[in-house]
Amino acid sequence: MDYEDLKVLEELRRNGSITDEEYRIERNKILNKINNPSQEKQFWGMTENSYIALMHISQLFGYIVPFLGFLAPIVLWVINKDNSVKVDLVGKNILNFMLSWFIYILCVVPFCLIVIGIPIIVALATVWIIFIIVATIKAGNGEHWKYPLTLNLIK
Repeated sequence: MDYEDLKVLEELRRNGSITDEEYRIERNKILNKINNPSQEKQFWGMTENSYIALMHISQLFGYIVPFLGFLAPIVLWVINKDNSVKVDLVGKNILNFMLSWFIYILCVVPFCLIVIGIPIIVALATVWIIFIIVATIKAGNGEHWKYPLTLNLIK
């Protein structure tokens, strides 16, 4: 499967879909995975990237069970923050994101309800969901993405 990924990557480079630098980085990732398959850390039977993607997407669990969207990523972070620097970094990033948006909502919602109305609140909720989805996809691909508009409260 990994050799097929190399072929696809080469084709993307030839078509100009990715730069030479992107090609080199992704090629090294694939080759490193082929040469060192046991090197990836496992978290609950998932790779580190999958676990981090779960941390991001778990913020949406609040739509299923109240407060779970806040608690789940924090619990996932606390459980494995000592096992991986990357998990610790992402956990702090998620916590900063959640706290920042909580502050923004406290400031903006009363104003929106009085002056502008519900459309701004809907737009904010949509942007919040989009940010979470982008972060989840990037985490699944092994990339670290710092949420935009986030205050750096937890270092």
